[in-house]
Parts: sequence; structure tokens; C-alpha cells
Amino acid sequence: MTTPSGTLPVDDSAVHTVREIAQQPALWREVDRIVAASREPLDAFLSPLVARRDLRVVLTGAGTSAFAGQVLQPTLARRLGRRVDAVPTTDLVADPRGCLAEDLPTLLVSFARSGDSPESVAATALADQVLSEVHHLVITCNEQGRLAREHAERPRSHVLLMPPASNDRGFAMTSSFTCMTLAALLALGADAYGGTVDCLARAAESIIEQGSADRTAGALVERAPERIVFLGSGPLKGLAEESALKVLELTGGTLMAVAESSLGFRHGPKAVLNERSVAVVYVSNDPYTRQYDHDIVAELRGNLPAGGVVAVSAETGAGAESADTWPLPGLDDVDDAALALPAVVYAQLIALRASQARGLRPDNPFPSGEVNRVVQGVILHSLNN
Repeated sequence: MTTPSGTLPVDDSAVHTVREIAQQPALWREVDRIVAASREPLDAFLSPLVARRDLRVVLTGAGTSAFAGQVLQPTLARRLGRRVDAVPTTDLVADPRGCLAEDLPTLLVSFARSGDSPESVAATALADQVLSEVHHLVITCNEQGRLAREHAERPRSHVLLMPPASNDRGFAMTSSFTCMTLAALLALGADAYGGTVDCLARAAESIIEQGSADRTAGALVERAPERIVFLGSGPLKGLAEESALKVLELTGGTLMAVAESSLGFRHGPKAVLNERSVAVVYVSNDPYTRQYDHDIVAELRGNLPAGGVVAVSAETGAGAESADTWPLPGLDDVDDAALALPAVVYAQLIALRASQARGLRPDNPFPSGEVNRVVQGVILHSLNN
């Protein structure tokens, strides 16, 4: 598979990261084919569960995988008409009785790039231990990972494997995040996304291939910010969290990155702003919700120097073509969980550019190993019934 990485700033410090950002549109189309080909066994597994009024759906993962759940939770709750909660594996493993306090029939949806982090398997085992009835949908990029192998033959489990190329080799999760998020939308959103995947892929291709997004991301980084704020509402709050993590990871923690909701930012977190801050606001496609996004954009543009506040938006019409609005073309009618997929490409490019501007290696921004690609150092403790 070839990817249009020629417009991105690649050197030997970022070979994997650049390829994995650029390959996303092609991989999304592949995910669409994978889910379509798996529709019959997926429906046989999911339909009887979703039909139950007392079903609780728990979306779980660690780090970026947890943010996939945060992006998905509001949309899947509406689509399914069931209780849907996003609970990180790191919370579930530390406090299983609290996170799973109600003994309800549960579908645990586990997101894992490698499936080898200690919490990934532990979370599923603890759910089995604490709950009377739990079913597992495992969405992972690594067929050989422990999570995939342990659930491959279980009668109450279904493993949905992502394209092998999505098992990112770079330090930070990029294509793995978007592929797993998309797979969950397609698997659990049923027919709601027919024809949407190609629109998402074409929007991302326009961002990546034209090079203008990389130049605008570079221009934002050239302001030499000390702090960067990402804001969003509903599903885009989870996107803001993932965006801030990308910047922290790829800059080795040297650029402070903060995430909040558009309304929540005023309630204390706004204290992070100074004259060396920049802000990125993800604008909702929901007409009601985006009013709050527009409000915070206007407010921040009154607080920060010109050019320091960017709106990422699928809106068209007056003002949508300004230099301070980064476009998501052709997506003004998709829901925000789907919108998050091409939108995150902007954050990935900002993080890549900021890492390179600091003389770091995006493929390995922590060469001394204090932070690892697959988490290390976790000691798992037994839960006594």
C-alpha cells in the first residue's frame, strides 16, 4: 500500500510517524471493507445484546485508546438507545468494584493497539470476575497480542482485527486510534454510516496531500508557543484530549498541552493562558452545540494575539475560508464522532511539527525510555472476592 506522505516533513527521525499519519485515509477504507465482510458474525454477536433494554456498554482502553471511547460514547448512546459509558482500563483495573458497581449485563468494548499492555487483559479478566454476565468486543490492531489471543475462541467474545498496518510502529498512536474508532462506529452504528467512510477519507486526503494543513500547522508552531489548548464539545471533547496527548507525547513533554470542553474551559482551566499560548477549537457539526464553540473562539480571539486561535470546522459560508479556520471539506452533515477522524489529522501534524522544531525524534521522543510505546512497570494485584 502506498501513502501520500510526500507533502509531509519526513526525515529519518519520523519515518514511521509520517507514514502512519499519511496512511489513514487508505486504512479507513480498508476498515470499512473489514467490518462489511464481518457483518454477519458481528450481527450474530451484537444484535441479541443490543436488543436487551438492561444492557450496559462500557468502552475501555488506556491513553489514546481510552480517548477513542470518549469520542464514541455520546454518539453510541444516542444510536443504541442504551447506557454507554467510557471507562479507561486504568480506572477499571484500579477500582473494578467502583467502575462496575451495578451488576448489569455488560458489553465491554476493549480498544488496544498492541493488546499487550498490562491493563488490557486485566480489565477483561476483572470484568469477568466482578460481573455475572459480560460479553467482550475486542477491537485491536495486533492479531498476535495477548488480548486478541486470549479472546479469540471464547464464546462470549468477538475479536475485530484492524488492518496490520494500523499497528503503529511510531511512538504515538495515530492510525491505530482512527481505525479503531471508525471500526466501533461501523460495528455498533449499524447502517448510520453508509457512504460516510469515503467522505471522511477524501477530507483527510485533502488535508494531507495538499500540504496546506502542514504549512498552517507549521506556522502555528513557528509562533513558539509555551502552551497549547485544545477545546471541543461532546465527542470532540474526547478529540481534544487525544490532541493534547499527541502534543505531549511527540514533544517529549516540552510543550504544555491542555484539553477541556468549550464550556468547561472558563471554570478554572483558562488560567493556563498567557501571551505565549495558542488554542485550537474543534467546532461541532451540531447547530445547538457549535454555538458554544463559536462563543469560546470569539472570547479567546479577544484574549490572545492575532493568529493564536484556530477553529477546525466543517462549516461552509461566510468566514469559513479565513486563515484562522482550518477546513474539514465535505463533512458538514456528519456527526461529531465521525468528524473527529479527519479533524485529528490537524493535531497529529501540529505534534509532528512541534517535535521536529524541538530537535526531537517523533518516532522515539523518549530515547532514554522513561516513557514507553507499550506501557511497562505496571504491577497487577489480585482482587479478592
